[in-house]
Formats: sequence, structure tokens, C-alpha cells
Amino acid sequence: MKPTAKKTVVKKRTRKKSQKKSHFKKNIFIVLGVFLMISLVAFGYFLGQNDKKHNPKQVKKTKTVYVAKKKKDADTNPIKEPIKDHPSQIKAKKERADRDTSVSASESMLAYRSKKPKLVIIIDDVHTEGQINAIKALDMKISPSIFPPYKLAPKSYLLARGLKHYLIHLPMESSSQKFNRQYKTLKTYFTKEQIEARVKEIRALFPTARYINNHTGSTFTANYKAMHMLYGILRKEGFIFIDSRTTNLTKVRKIAHEFGDAYVARDIFIDNIHTVPSIHKQLRQAVKIAKKKGYAIAIGHPHKVTMQALASAKQILKDVELVYIDDIYKRK
Repeated sequence: MKPTAKKTVVKKRTRKKSQKKSHFKKNIFIVLGVFLMISLVAFGYFLGQNDKKHNPKQVKKTKTVYVAKKKKDADTNPIKEPIKDHPSQIKAKKERADRDTSVSASESMLAYRSKKPKLVIIIDDVHTEGQINAIKALDMKISPSIFPPYKLAPKSYLLARGLKHYLIHLPMESSSQKFNRQYKTLKTYFTKEQIEARVKEIRALFPTARYINNHTGSTFTANYKAMHMLYGILRKEGFIFIDSRTTNLTKVRKIAHEFGDAYVARDIFIDNIHTVPSIHKQLRQAVKIAKKKGYAIAIGHPHKVTMQALASAKQILKDVELVYIDDIYKRK
């Protein structure tokens, strides 16, 4: 019986060793499998990172998508530039706008570039034959600005016959009710049809006229909407508007540039004070302005003293070329 028991013990030990070997091999395979999987994952990650670094097509593609998206946003956003700007940016934008405005005015030009500064003298409020004759008697290049017909001068339009150089002195609304009572004064509340009718009437009365300047008109020229409407209608009828600049709030400069025209306006009034010395003083100032910018526009009125002052101003005007308004402004 003893040998049998011994044999049984040996078999049990052999079985246990076999089981231990089997578990050991199994564990090794599991560890190797896990290690292999980790290695593959790590290797794949490495390859992915390497592709991102060294694949220029992928980088370019990503950049292109971003730029296209940015452009799309810009096209659909009505605000093209940041709302909040640094003061230096605001200044730069204003300078660019000013340059753009000067370029937009290239369709018309100021013909004042010459060896000698030019001076235009306009005489407003002309409405009688005697005033026209007084201007002609000066034997100077003076541009009369003639009132359209009204109660005191129903045939004033006839004064333009035979004249090559003249303006129409158009009554326009001012801050003074006294002046606004003048016949057919243009008002800021007029409709487009009313303004068109008046301008066409002016064209029929003065078929050869090219230039119009405002009589009073401080309220009208300061009203952007009304002045813009009038400016466009005048242009359509072949008129050029010269701003008498009866207010610092005038919108004519802005409107002229928007239409692509040069802005032409009065530089100085010469006879606000009705004395020869005062008028001569203003004429000297006009000459000074002309020397500074190449030309100047002075406005006077058909007073007897103004005619006397002009007749004795030859020495004052020797350094400028006296010209008609036609020699200052021309449209291509």
C-alpha cells in the first residue's frame, strides 16, 4: 500500500507544476499582448504628430479654410472697421477721406494756375441798366451777378443780352424774414418739383447763363437735403453753382465734392463798409489771398462808392491778374 501512496503524491506534484507552467505562459502572453497594443497606439500617435509637423498640404488647407471664413464674415458684416479706434487711427482715416474727396473732384478743375495770381470780382444785386453801364465804364474784367425778374425789375433778364461773362444772383432762404419776402425766394421746404420748375424758369430767362450764386441763402445752403437737391437740378440744367458763403455752416463744399466738382466760393466781401478806404483795404486783403492760394474771389455790390473805389484801385491790383469767373472754374 505504501508504494501506491507515494505514486499518488508524485502525480499530484507533477500536475501542480504543469498548472504553474501553464499559468506562467498565459500571463506572459497577456503581458506581451498588452505591451504590443500600447506600442502600436504610441507608434500611431507618433506618426500622427509627425504628419502634422511635416505635411505642408495639411497646414495650408487649414489656413485656407480660416481665411475664407474670415472673408465671409467681413462681407456679411456691415461694419467694415472696428468701432473703437485709437485717436491716431481716426486722424489717419480723416486724412484718407480728404485725399479721396480731392480725387473725386477731378472731373472738374480750377483753372487758376498761371504765372500771376488771379482775382475775380463779382458785383451782386445787379438789376438795372445803369448798374450794368457803370460796371462797363470801369473797363475792368468784372463779373456782374444779375437778379432774376422781380417786382422792382420785371425785365432784369434783358440785362444779360450781349454779355458773355455774368452770373445769376438767385434769392435763397435766409434767417432774415425781410429777405425771404423777395419774389420767388427758394425755401428749404420746397418740393423737388417746385425747385425744378424754378430752375427751368431761370434757364428759359437766361439761356446763355453758366453760373449761379446765392443771394442771402444762409438757411438754404446750410440745409444739406435742400441744397443737395438744388445742386443736382442746377447741374442737370447746365448751371455751375458758386457759393457766396453767407454762412460758415454751408454744405456746398461737401455736396460739390460728392458730385465730383471742385468747390468754388467767395473769399471776401469788399464793401460791407461803404467808404473808399475800407473797400481798398478789403481789395488788398483779396490780393493777399490770391497770392497765397493762386486765386481769390471777391464780392461787392453796385454802390456808387464801390465803383469809385474800383476805379481808383489800379495800383492795389497791379500784382494780380483780374479775370472773369470763367477763367477760374471750368468743368471738363
